[in-house]
Amino acid sequence: MTADHPERSTEAFFGRRRGKRLRPHQRATLEALLPRLKLDLDSPAPTDIRTLFAHPVTDVRLEIGFGGGEHLLAELERYPDRGFIGVEPFVNGMAKLLSALEGTAPVNLRLYDDDATALLDWLPAASLSGVDLLYPDPWPKKKHWKRRFVGPANLDRLARVMKPGAVFRFASDIDTYVNWTLLHCRAHPAFAWEAESAEDWRQPYEGWPSTRYEAKAMREGRTPAYLTFIRVKAD
Repeated sequence: MTADHPERSTEAFFGRRRGKRLRPHQRATLEALLPRLKLDLDSPAPTDIRTLFAHPVTDVRLEIGFGGGEHLLAELERYPDRGFIGVEPFVNGMAKLLSALEGTAPVNLRLYDDDATALLDWLPAASLSGVDLLYPDPWPKKKHWKRRFVGPANLDRLARVMKPGAVFRFASDIDTYVNWTLLHCRAHPAFAWEAESAEDWRQPYEGWPSTRYEAKAMREGRTPAYLTFIRVKAD
């Protein structure tokens, strides 16, 4: 382990890799588009990761575990001048996102379909202007809490790759994981919680597209929380 590259985890923070068998069109789209957009971690990361994109971008944001891609697709459309990296190990989620692109590879999108910690260790320091972790697997059983993505090691990883002033956004409908995240982020010297009242974390982010998962959570009586943390400058 080094100061710049935290120790690699030996246990994945995500669950299953595959769901239902893909339809022929989904598989064809996945096989055609993913190789064009996937980041190659076997090659050294560029010093300026904006060069990873097919046209100039102002900055780069990362979404970890984008699910079916509803939020990532909305961000791509809303901010065409920004670069976005999406991570999703679940094959069906990746296929759903790529199918929604209708066969066209956006010039401001790159993808990775494996463990996000490998990508975080590959990226250069202070290279991201924001990171989104939205509705991650809460691993509710106590014996699985070590698999929750938010923890000291991964917060160290995020702190290394985020620029001072960059935003880390976390959304969840599981109270215990929200409290867990608040506890860990407020204990980490690189992050400050941006909230002045309860309404700050009850209101969705600006431009937030409701997802099917979120709608299901609300129907079942679970209230989402939307936390925002700022990457503070080192003393």
